[in-house]
Amino acid sequence: MTGPDFSHEQEAITRGYARVAGVDEVGRGPLAGPVTAAAVILNPGNIPEGLHDSKKLSAKRRAALHDALMECAEVSVAHATVEEIDALNILRASHLAMERAIAGLSTPPDMALIDGNMIPRDLPLPARAIIKGDAVSLSISAASIVAKIRRDRIMWDLAQQFPGYGWDSNAGYPSKTHKEALQNLGVTPHHRRSFKPVHNILYQDKSVSD
Repeated sequence: MTGPDFSHEQEAITRGYARVAGVDEVGRGPLAGPVTAAAVILNPGNIPEGLHDSKKLSAKRRAALHDALMECAEVSVAHATVEEIDALNILRASHLAMERAIAGLSTPPDMALIDGNMIPRDLPLPARAIIKGDAVSLSISAASIVAKIRRDRIMWDLAQQFPGYGWDSNAGYPSKTHKEALQNLGVTPHHRRSFKPVHNILYQDKSVSD
């Protein structure tokens, strides 16, 4: 399995950008919970082995790499809330979470490598968008791992408060269990009302009560 490397970071460093942050977000597709972003600046002399797109790693491996990154890299995690997702739209909320993650680094980076094909519009620093960046850039893959672990933990906590939706296993994504629970248990404060399956249930309930 060919994995990400440090070439995109090295190219930026060669061009004079000493501190290069990889940035990724997790949670665009779920029906519930925040969208979570991470910004990670790796130490070129101490990069954990086995970094890869978080979706290609086992839960155990992701957790181990998250802990290793917290020890040896500069890491910042930020979120956009369900309310912000509904008010702005999921793309803009994802970019807001990314902007917050970058702003949360203890020392500002000189450049950001952003997963995807768009650069958040309010970034105050040079940036480059890399499609499928978590599969080619070590910094972005590190950010994808951290963001996924942190968001999964939030959803696990919410699952204890709102049992029945399966958030501890589906992380808020529209699994069969989750969609059935929406029908049977209704919409929680953590559901994204602008997302069609949630909106439809709210509208259906309103129609019934009218």
